[in-house]
Amino acid sequence: MRLLFLGDMVGKTGRTAVWERLPGLVGDLKLDFVIVNGENAAGGFGITEDIFLETINAGADVVTTGNHVWDQKEAVVFCERHDQFLRPANYPAGTPGRGSNLFFARNGARVLVANIMGRVFMHPELDDPFKAAETILDACPLGEQADAIVFDFHAEATSEKQCFGHFVDGRASFVVGTHTHVPTADHQILNGGTAYMSDAGMCGDYDSSLGIDKEEPLNRFISKMPKGRFEAASGPATICGVGVEISDRTGLAEKIAPLRLGPRLSETIPQFWS
Repeated sequence: MRLLFLGDMVGKTGRTAVWERLPGLVGDLKLDFVIVNGENAAGGFGITEDIFLETINAGADVVTTGNHVWDQKEAVVFCERHDQFLRPANYPAGTPGRGSNLFFARNGARVLVANIMGRVFMHPELDDPFKAAETILDACPLGEQADAIVFDFHAEATSEKQCFGHFVDGRASFVVGTHTHVPTADHQILNGGTAYMSDAGMCGDYDSSLGIDKEEPLNRFISKMPKGRFEAASGPATICGVGVEISDRTGLAEKIAPLRLGPRLSETIPQFWS
C-alpha cells in the first residue's frame, strides 16, 4: 500500500498549494491513502468546515489536527458530522468528535488512523498519550481488524515523539510527528517494522516563522512587546510530507522517504514511487 502524509497546512498559501498539487500526486504516484494535517489551515489557527471539505475533495482521505483544533469555533460542531475529521484522541471523555477511525484505502485495505497529542511543552496538557494509544491498539490490532495503522503524533518534544514511536513499534505501520512545522531528517524504519519520522514539516511559506509572517514573531523575540496579531505568511508555499510503502502481508513498513515540493526546500519525491 502506498500512503502519503502531508504536514500541517498553514494559511491560505499552504492549503491552496495542497489543493492544487494533491490531485496530481494521487494519480501520478498511484497513492492508496492520503492523510493531511489541517490544524493551521485557517489563517494559521484552526480549520473551518469549508477548508476541511475542500481538502477531502482534493484527495485527502483523512484530516488530522492538534492543539489548534478548536481555534475556529465551528469545529466543535462540524467535527461531529464528518468521520474523516480527527482531533487528538487523548482529549478527556466526552469531548466532541473522534480521535481515531477505521477507513478503507483505494486498494481495499483497512487503515486505522489515530491522532494523538503529546504533553511535553504542550497546551492544553491532555490525558496520557501512551495509554490512549494502548487503548486504540487493543481495540483494533494490526493484522486483525486493521491492515495498516497510522499515528499522527502532534507534539513539541522530539524525545517524546521518538519514545512514542518505540512504544508502538511493531504494532503500527507508521508514526509521524507534526506540530513543529520543520521537516526532520530522521525518517527510518524502526526495529519492529514501524516507519517513523519526528516531523513531516509544514505545507506553507518557509520564508516565515513556522508559516507565520516573520515580522511580528521577530518583534516579540526582540522587544517582548506585541505590535500586532500573528498573520499567516502569504508567499509561495512548499509542500512537505512523507511517503510510506506498507506491506500488504504484514501491515508493517517496507520503505519510507520524505516528499517536498516547492520553491524553498530541495524538491524530492520518494524514489520508490518514481
